[in-house]
Formats: sequence, structure tokens, C-alpha cells
Amino acid sequence: MRSHRPLAVSLASIAAVGAAVAVTGPAVAINSYNAAPAPERTETGAFVALWDTSGDGVADRFDWVCSGAMADDDTYLTAAHCTDDWPAGTRFFVSLEQDFQRLLDTTPGSPDEQAAALLADGRVVEGDPHQDPGYPGNSADSHDIGVLDFADRAVTPADVWEFTPATLPAAGELGALGSRALDAADWTVVGYGTQEAANGKGGHTHSGGGVRMKATVDFDALNPTWVRLAMNEARDLGGACYGDSGGPNFAAIGGELVLAGVTVTGDSPCYATNVVYRTDTPSARAFLGDFVDLP
Repeated sequence: MRSHRPLAVSLASIAAVGAAVAVTGPAVAINSYNAAPAPERTETGAFVALWDTSGDGVADRFDWVCSGAMADDDTYLTAAHCTDDWPAGTRFFVSLEQDFQRLLDTTPGSPDEQAAALLADGRVVEGDPHQDPGYPGNSADSHDIGVLDFADRAVTPADVWEFTPATLPAAGELGALGSRALDAADWTVVGYGTQEAANGKGGHTHSGGGVRMKATVDFDALNPTWVRLAMNEARDLGGACYGDSGGPNFAAIGGELVLAGVTVTGDSPCYATNVVYRTDTPSARAFLGDFVDLP
């Protein structure tokens, strides 16, 4: 696998993304070229964090940073790098609201006060992060898979929102189908990420984000732990961008949408490639089996 930047909104880049949104006004969040709102994908939610950016021990940022999907009533599936390398004391939440950015924009107060208000209103639910202990792995298997778990919390997403958990594949299902069948399948990526890069005086900027969107992608290649999906404007194919990390990539298999993998990386401007961590491999299932009942 060639080197790519993770498609999370990194701690350093969140300020830049926020600045881009402020400059362009209330932008529509777009994964990429052919994206559309996804109100029907109620299992897909924003990964939200409350953290201290200055190191003084006081939380001063509350924002969406990644994407993910409910794999059962109390397990939110995302990427390991979304749960990794946060300051001590960081709190993590999930929101299954269609337009989380609007909630941020219309909720007054400090970051702590915003988090408390949205928690009290049932717009976010707090969970506990876990990641594959093998992360960050290597080029053969990055183990880039994680969850927010709500099993030990008084309130779970199922107590707040109505959704049908995503369907996970059986062991080795993608490999058993093979590239020809996977190429014939319809693929959809869902997430809360930003728009593909726009060139300006300051270089690349990525506007939008914080709204649940979907886009059609196309199968490119199957690797032992990855699925590569094509994003191509000329072919009317969209894709993932920053903030879409951890989000689901669904394949229509046997008349059912299967969460075949989670977005983990891609090309920096978000023009060409979405690289997805498979959910049917032995390593992914060994981790997930501690949290969900696997098919």
C-alpha cells in the first residue's frame, strides 16, 4: 500500500477546516463530487470529541472529527486512528443527527457547556473508546479499526435514536465473492467529512463537513486487509475526504447492504482513491468479536 494521509480531521487540521467553513459561510457538507444528503442512513453517526488543545487541563474544543456506524445497539464502529493519540481527559461522543454542524453552530456557550447541553438534549451520547491492540500495524495490516462502546453507559444510542444496526459481512465474505462480483456490486460511502480540495491563495482548502452525506464509489481492488475504491469526477463517482475516517462503506451483496469496510485513508486532495479497511478479515473479526455478535 502506498502512503496516504488518514482521512480523519486531525487535531492540527480542525482549525483549518473550521476556518474554511467560516470563510465560505454555511456550506453544505460534501464528501466529494456526487454526494447527496443521507437522512436514511440512520445507523451512521458523527464521532465527536471534547478535548484540551492548550495543555492547561481545561477542555477548549468540542467538534466532530470522524465518522462511523452503529454495528449493534451499543457499539459504534470507526477507525482506530480516530480514537488514538488524544490528550488526557478527552471525552468521546456519538451523534446520529443528520446535521451535527448546525447543532454546533446554534448551541451557545463554552465547549464544556455545548457538550453538556447537547448531552442533556439527547443530541450526543458519550461512549468509551477502544481500538485494535495491533494498531498501527504495518503495510500488510494496519489494524486500523476501533469502536466507541456504550455497554457500560447508562444511555446508549438506541435509547435516543431509532436505527437499524449495520450488517457486517461473514468471515472472509469479500474474498469468497472475488473481485468480479465485488466490481459488479453497488458501493456507497457515507460520512460527515469535508469537500474535496479547492485551490486558493492559501493552497488547498476543504470546506463543509459535519453533515451526513453519501456518495457512489466504484470497486477498484481487493487486498488481504483492504478494499480500494475509485473516486472519479469524470465518471460521476464521489468518495471520502477529511472527517470521513471510520465511516461505513456499504456494498450491495445479495440484495442486502453490507458494511464491507471502514474508511481509513486516501489521496490528500480527496480526488481519486478511498482506501477501506475490510471488516471480514480474521484480524478485524478478532477485535470486533469482543463487542458485537458476528455473522
